[in-house]
Amino acid sequence: MQVALKRPRAKKERFIQRILSLTKNYKTIAISKLYKVRAAQLMELRRKFRKEMEVIVVKNKVASIAFKQANLSKVEDSIKEIKDQSALIFTNMDPFKLYMLLEKNKVNLPARPGDIATEDIVIPAGNTGLAPGPVLSEFKEAKIPTRIDSGSIWVSRDTVVANKGDPISPKLASLLSKLGIKPVRAGLSVSIAWYDGLIFYEKDMKLDIDEYKRLIRDAYINAKTLAIEASYPIKEILPFIIMKYETEARYIAIASGYLSKDIIADILAKCNNEAIVLYSILRDKGYT
Repeated sequence: MQVALKRPRAKKERFIQRILSLTKNYKTIAISKLYKVRAAQLMELRRKFRKEMEVIVVKNKVASIAFKQANLSKVEDSIKEIKDQSALIFTNMDPFKLYMLLEKNKVNLPARPGDIATEDIVIPAGNTGLAPGPVLSEFKEAKIPTRIDSGSIWVSRDTVVANKGDPISPKLASLLSKLGIKPVRAGLSVSIAWYDGLIFYEKDMKLDIDEYKRLIRDAYINAKTLAIEASYPIKEILPFIIMKYETEARYIAIASGYLSKDIIADILAKCNNEAIVLYSILRDKGYT
């Protein structure tokens, strides 16, 4: 009996020691929620990224004990994130890269009754490929406008059947399955990470790359415009400053009628335009 009791304790202690060892060998330690992650999917992620990270699934209590012993920053508050079914990820990549990598490797799964919509679920307009029959009542119940054409059910317009965060009913799950729509986005999702003595939560790691690109582009354009206006003499800006000065000098020379071989053609063109305008005024007044 004593031997049987010792075995679980020894196994738990081995897990704790393994976690402690991994916290010392990797720069980033992350807690990931295993929402909708299937065993085959987890195995594929481990295989695909075996050189970049280690992923282990342990009991929440074991992970909490190990993290406390590792003296991670704000550990008391952070272990509250270790709930439901979680996985621990150990890697040397920074939390932002880890978050984006895992997001890219999520997959779409068929909806099951009780699942929560991860995004708005839209039934697109067009031919469903389904023959008319009892299934029409499912479309009607979901308030999806339909018509019958060439022996098939057609959806008349794009229709939102569930908003993000809504539970998916059994009948809607059945209809989505018939339409071949997989609305549930599943995979590892980082909820908290420790890196270089700092702690990051999901909201910190979720970056809008397109928005950051736009901000950087706008900042570059604004800085370049300001440098040109201020005549800030650096090699990236000098060609634009010289062009600006040349344009201003040319304008002044033309306006003052300063004759030189570089602008004589522009002065003659200016005088010609003025003569045409003057002729039009005199003609309108009856002097010509």
